[in-house]
Amino acid sequence: MPELSLRDINQIVLDVRSQEIVFSHLADELADHICCDVEHEMGRGLSFTEAYQIVKDKIGHRRIKEIQEETLYAVDTKYRNMKKTMKISAIAGTVLLGFAALFKIMHWPGAGIMLTFGGLSLAFVFLPSALVVLWKETHNPKKLFLYISAFLAVMFFIMGTVSKVQHWPGAGLILSFSALSGVLLFIPALLVSKLREQDKKSKRIVYILGAAGLISYCLGLLFKIQHWPLATILVVAGSLMIFLVVFPWYTRITWKDDKTVNARFIFMVIGSMALVIPGLMLNLSLQRNYEAGYYRQLDEQQAMFEYKFMSNQYLISHCNDTSVLPALKDINARTIELLQVVNETEAGLIALAEGQPGAKADISGRIINTEAGPAIKYAALTSPFNQFVIRNFLANDTDSKTELYSALKEYSDFLSGQLPADDFGSYSRLLDPSVYLPGIDPEKERISLMAGLHMFELMKSGILAVESHALSTVSKQNNR
Repeated sequence: MPELSLRDINQIVLDVRSQEIVFSHLADELADHICCDVEHEMGRGLSFTEAYQIVKDKIGHRRIKEIQEETLYAVDTKYRNMKKTMKISAIAGTVLLGFAALFKIMHWPGAGIMLTFGGLSLAFVFLPSALVVLWKETHNPKKLFLYISAFLAVMFFIMGTVSKVQHWPGAGLILSFSALSGVLLFIPALLVSKLREQDKKSKRIVYILGAAGLISYCLGLLFKIQHWPLATILVVAGSLMIFLVVFPWYTRITWKDDKTVNARFIFMVIGSMALVIPGLMLNLSLQRNYEAGYYRQLDEQQAMFEYKFMSNQYLISHCNDTSVLPALKDINARTIELLQVVNETEAGLIALAEGQPGAKADISGRIINTEAGPAIKYAALTSPFNQFVIRNFLANDTDSKTELYSALKEYSDFLSGQLPADDFGSYSRLLDPSVYLPGIDPEKERISLMAGLHMFELMKSGILAVESHALSTVSKQNNR
């Protein structure tokens, strides 16, 4: 029977030890067993390379690790208990999250409780026990940072997602920690770990490009959640890098000589889907459902404004006292002038937010005329969360801000001359622009277009409330 050379034996020993076998005697026994199998195959006239490949195919990718896990399970009580805890918490947490998703979709009671307990089970029972199990199985200090960074990223992601769905405070901050842990800690640690593998030098460029794509994709999701600029560019760049460059390249390098579909290839495809689908759902959820909440709120605010506007018009049109009617019409005319200034400010904000740098957009399709004046079609906005529009349009000393503040002051001064001071004082606060547009430094703080439009809708409702009070007061004064 052919015998292995010392070089061949050393290669087998190195390959076995690269599987992170923590028991030295087990590693020696496995290497000895493999050497015997290789020699047996070489007895059929095969070269060492051919025989070794056949033996590796028979053993499988995970079998050596499984042998060590079985050994640990038999001799280490703590490992056995921790692995049981890991399995039970993983199953319980996954089942609870699955039912929570179903109950949430069907709007059944108990979804929040199951979501909370499922998230807590995975974040604070499964992940710590999995970390201990991984350390028991490898005892590799070089990978300890990799495991801890992965633990932090996943834990923050689970708790951030639960907090986001439950509308708890701090959800955005926790998700930010998750993304930053992944981008700054886990992905670089994983890249370093892969680059250290001596037998995969041909894949180093692929690993680097893959890490860059993942970082771009994760940052894009973070920016999307936080409504920061460049989110779309980062997500698209990361997706293109991963699925048009890295995925095909890695597949060709790894399985170009395989005649059958490798199980790891299937898992990689499933893993890629698991990466993309949640991101896609998150984007759709944030893009549609989240914005729909803003749209609904602003649409209701517009409906309230139209109701109050028509109510004030009804009061004027049904006034039969000719001595009072001119004063009421004068108040109404001044109110409409002020509302026109506010409407023009809103239109300017939209045109700036929806347009290109240096050119405002044509917003004729985003605003419709109603009996109560111009009404915004919020669902037609293409950049509802543009965060630079307030800075550019309503910063200190801009013409738009000066004109708006002057119009509010003139209207307030006019009504103060028409109404008793003690009576108008309680309503004058509704004409104070700082109530709707607090003193925010536009260079440091960002306000999205939707938030700004909401402020102006509240301002217009406040103006109509003041007008209604003024009309009623003037009518009562002349009836005495």
